[in-house]
Amino acid sequence: MSLASKTALVTGSTSGIGLAIARALAAQGANVVINGFGDAAAIETERAKIETEFGVKCAYDGADMTDGAAIAAMVAKAEQAFGSVDVLVNNAGIQHVAPIEEFPVEKWNQILAINLSAAFHAIRAAAPGMKARKWGRIISTASAHSLVASPFKSAYVAAKHGIAGLTKTAALELATFGVTVNCISPGYVWTPLVENQIPDTMKARGLTREQVINDVLLESQPTKQFVTSDQVASLAVYLCSDAASQITGANLSIDGGWTAE
Repeated sequence: MSLASKTALVTGSTSGIGLAIARALAAQGANVVINGFGDAAAIETERAKIETEFGVKCAYDGADMTDGAAIAAMVAKAEQAFGSVDVLVNNAGIQHVAPIEEFPVEKWNQILAINLSAAFHAIRAAAPGMKARKWGRIISTASAHSLVASPFKSAYVAAKHGIAGLTKTAALELATFGVTVNCISPGYVWTPLVENQIPDTMKARGLTREQVINDVLLESQPTKQFVTSDQVASLAVYLCSDAASQITGANLSIDGGWTAE
């Protein structure tokens, strides 16, 4: 498979799953636009590394995922710079863990904006070009929490269930235009997002770090292993292939058996 001459825009891709997906698509020949927050020098290092390692063009756009206008502008700039946005990966996400009666309203609003509304804004901006070219791949990083719930994660679970619904709707609308729309639902992947929620979970449940890892995070996954970012990225690459052209509107679990129970 080759994505040469294609351009992929991956949100939330300065680390973790998003960076792994961006690198995997670049390895297939796609030019990539990465996005996210972080240390400017570290981001530039990753951007340059993608160009050097894979012989493609890589741009960085720091669009704020809570700002719909900035997201639309990012898509437009990518189309202007590279000629098209052929693959859109909605990966940006944040997490907050707290009992619902104590859940900060501003955190609820922020999580819904970044984890759900950002995907809507990006799809809305990228869909016209994909329809005109009669080819496109839209992939959103959902979560096992798009299918099942866990306590203390009201905003995240609500947003990820929303991603599953948005995926189905967009898939139906774009089905006759050669554009597929799917979401990938990982279980626990060892990323900064997961690592950073451990202290909050320790506090919310009164557990040690080791207990959170073994009795909360991996308790849900029958394999008792974390999913890797590269495994998620490999599934994203497959969804971009011609072999996957009839997979659309799907929510694909990669969760060590979590949602089988």
